[in-house]
Amino acid sequence: MTDIGAQLRKGVVEYCVLGLLDREPMYGWQLSETLSARGLIASIGTLYPMLARLRGQGLVISYDQASETGPSRKYYRLTDSGTRDLAAFRRQWAPFTETVSDLIGKDQHHD
Repeated sequence: MTDIGAQLRKGVVEYCVLGLLDREPMYGWQLSETLSARGLIASIGTLYPMLARLRGQGLVISYDQASETGPSRKYYRLTDSGTRDLAAFRRQWAPFTETVSDLIGKDQHHD
């Protein structure tokens, strides 16, 4: 059977990253922990290629910031373009999920 959850996550996880970064700048490990805890990514290894893509698209930028507990950390934050993309996604997300819910309905078959 196909892992439907994986396909669903793949479609929205980048917007989840943008949503987290809209709240505050975060460093990679912080993003990874939050996304992993929610089951959106399997490991930190999947996060960095995604951040590179988002950076390449001009949606996020990275910068180094000193850490009180060790070496400096690379933080990520939204660009103006990232903020606009996230706003567009937010406008479409609720109607989209409502439409899908209407079409698939509730599970009527219980074994």
